Amino acid sequence: MWSDLRPIGRNAATGGYRRYAWTGADTDCRAWFRAQAESRGLTYELDRNGNQWAWLGDPAAGDAVVTGSHLDSVPDGGAYDGPLGVVSSFAALDELRARGARPARPLAIVNFGDEEGARFGLACVGSRLAAGQLTVEKAHELRDADGVSLPQAMERAGHDPDTIGPDPERLARIGAFVELHVEQGRALDVTNNPVGIASAIWPHGRWRFDFHGEANHAGTTRIEDRRDPMLTYANTVLAARKKARLAGALATFGKVGVEPNGVNAIPSLVRGWLDSRAADQDTLDLVIAEIEKAAVERGERDGVDVRITRESFTPVVEFEHALRDELGRILGGGIPVLGTGAGHDAGILSGTVPTAMLFVRNPTGVSHSPAETATEDDCLAGVTALADVLEGLACR
Repeated sequence: MWSDLRPIGRNAATGGYRRYAWTGADTDCRAWFRAQAESRGLTYELDRNGNQWAWLGDPAAGDAVVTGSHLDSVPDGGAYDGPLGVVSSFAALDELRARGARPARPLAIVNFGDEEGARFGLACVGSRLAAGQLTVEKAHELRDADGVSLPQAMERAGHDPDTIGPDPERLARIGAFVELHVEQGRALDVTNNPVGIASAIWPHGRWRFDFHGEANHAGTTRIEDRRDPMLTYANTVLAARKKARLAGALATFGKVGVEPNGVNAIPSLVRGWLDSRAADQDTLDLVIAEIEKAAVERGERDGVDVRITRESFTPVVEFEHALRDELGRILGGGIPVLGTGAGHDAGILSGTVPTAMLFVRNPTGVSHSPAETATEDDCLAGVTALADVLEGLACR
């Protein structure tokens, strides 16, 4: 499975992946998923929001045990973030069959669409739509950097955008959702454990900062006469780092747009996107408020108008304790339980269905980069752990 997936959407120059939602690479990944489902005799479904499902057992029976993740990527992302969960799900099902296990509940594998939000700027679009956390109206407003709307992109890829929206009947069939994911840090490497269980996802969000100044000539405009939004933006980036460090939180400006974007021109507009996360809501609120204050105050000094828009937000997710404890019981003592600052489809679904997560060790601790990795032995340990969990939950 890895060898089949490896070339899809991979950039030869960077070694990273560019599997953006509703593009050719995404279509190829979807074709791979369907082929894996059909080769195993599973019932394949594409839901109204473009999420893919592979069922063992009656999809309408209810109380299903579902696993899976996503196949899309961030710009020049690594091979494991998302795909490890999908590949491991098919491999775990193969393991169950090899054991002769007989599920008493329906089993399903899912590939949620547009989890990373790399194209339209909003993470977990497929699961948010299904859970009713993204309205149809807001979804229709999403646009990529070329001005292509989400409905247009869906239609070009052969999916009917008029069908998107909440899918409560489908989610009501799920009794438990367990997502396996490569760890996006080094906690398991430090403790020398191949597999861990998630406790919670930190609250996190994305904010767009628009810095409006005045375009002018770089070679003829005196420093004293400038209204340079790049200066305000740069100061805000530094302030974000400082405020987050002092609070024990995380704040990252990882995307920026500049107009008119000329070497010899003072910008008229700098637009930066802030990603911020913290262990609790109060800390996150404090950090964001301080970053916004620093941006506005610096803007006043620079003659720059600062406008701030919250584009997405996910509150703290405590995975259901009963299901989390059941995973611990199935896998035995000594399995570490750890929190994470990364968002996942499991976090979106947690408000609707019981959810849990397994992490597989990433020795580099690097994610959203080609340096992201996991050893074959650890990947196989993850498959075994997931198979044990599925057998424990569905084959009683």
